[in-house]
Amino acid sequence: MNFLAAFIMKGRMQAIIVASSLAVLSILLPPVSIVSSATVALVTLRHGGYDGLYVLFSACLSAAILGFFLFGNFQFALLYGLVLWLPIWLISIVLREGKHLSVAVNIAVLLGAVAVIGFYLYVSDPAASWYGVLVQMIQPMIESGNSELPIEKINKSVQVFSHFMTGGIAAGSVFGLLFGLFLARWWQSTLYNPEGFKKEYLELKAYPLIALVSLFVILIAWFTTGFVSEACWNIAILFVVLYTFVGSAILHTAFSLLKAKRFMVPFLYITLLLVPHMIAIVVIIGFIDTWVDLRSKILNKSGTQ
Repeated sequence: MNFLAAFIMKGRMQAIIVASSLAVLSILLPPVSIVSSATVALVTLRHGGYDGLYVLFSACLSAAILGFFLFGNFQFALLYGLVLWLPIWLISIVLREGKHLSVAVNIAVLLGAVAVIGFYLYVSDPAASWYGVLVQMIQPMIESGNSELPIEKINKSVQVFSHFMTGGIAAGSVFGLLFGLFLARWWQSTLYNPEGFKKEYLELKAYPLIALVSLFVILIAWFTTGFVSEACWNIAILFVVLYTFVGSAILHTAFSLLKAKRFMVPFLYITLLLVPHMIAIVVIIGFIDTWVDLRSKILNKSGTQ
């Protein structure tokens, strides 16, 4: 994908074309949104907040025009672009000025937690709201009779999921945001600083204060009930995102020291995709690293430091 990064860096117009066209395409193919947001992030990381903001708003206008001609509606494409690009523009500025990927990742997760808190303060009963949305989504499946599960079991599952939808959607948004940021940083590294992104990623860590906050939130969720407990569990989902990235970086470091690293490192990420239960182990490793610094112990034991 280096050719795309090089094309984006040729000028503002090229960046605007890529960001806006991919944003519209992502309405049909959601994963493409990561590449679109990475376009805005790359411009911001390389040229600063003003250039990034210029590309952002210009791409919003371009996406609105494309949306009007393709779908007969410009408002949705315009708002979609703002929601897609504003968060990554802000986080890109944090990374550019802070110069540490860990700072940007920690702040992105905290912003997600703030969004969850804001939603719980704004909506009186989030679970009931999500339950209504989920019921509407599965209703066609129930009416068609294609489901092999009893309706009672489906309704029970929907009720359970509705209590964690806020945190789940926030976590998905943060994942997408960070994947876009990582792609932009990797592009910047390949064009101007070879191996720079790899070094930053493998040094990824959570800060002790964040670890204390996450532990405090989990304790509140565990020992309280009702609205407060539910809100805290949803916030805790955001911290799972943080420790998943940190734990993955630590395991990547460990696997890269093996003789079969060419196969073991890809195997690590394939396993995380195919066996979601492994994420629990990765999260625990990421949390423990805050206090033990597992990375240093691994590198010292291997004699690479």
